[in-house]
Amino acid sequence: MSDWETVTILRKKPPKASAMKSEQAINAARRQGVAVDTQSKWGAATNKQHVTTKNTAKLDRETEELKHDKVPLDLGRLIQQGRQARGWSQKELATKVNEKPQVINDYEAGRGIPNQVVIGKIEKAIGKWIPVQDDHRTGKTGVKLRGKERGKPALPPGTKQ
Repeated sequence: MSDWETVTILRKKPPKASAMKSEQAINAARRQGVAVDTQSKWGAATNKQHVTTKNTAKLDRETEELKHDKVPLDLGRLIQQGRQARGWSQKELATKVNEKPQVINDYEAGRGIPNQVVIGKIEKAIGKWIPVQDDHRTGKTGVKLRGKERGKPALPPGTKQ
């Protein structure tokens, strides 16, 4: 057997980068007299990919209050009257227009953000056929839910005024 095969080499692994950053490793280096340079980076370890373009002073000078538009209360009452005239609950109306019951609840209470697509679905489901008054020609009229003539009688499709 040669001497090479019997020789044992002991090596100490260098510390990992994460271990070198620990407070314990920093204190050990200071005790040994090694120059230690520490930096704390602003915004490190956060998931901020986009920064705001307005600075804080500009935001502080901003006086305008920005709010979303809300559904008018008269529209909410029209939806509620139409739904009740059909004998539907809010959940049934929501099912018919493929929306969540909370959306119908918010629209009726005047808290919802108006979406013309949703209002159009509700109008198709109940709005045009809300029995408001009898029309001598057709026997039924409805109420419009959109536009300038909101709340006014609407004739069924195919009839002329």
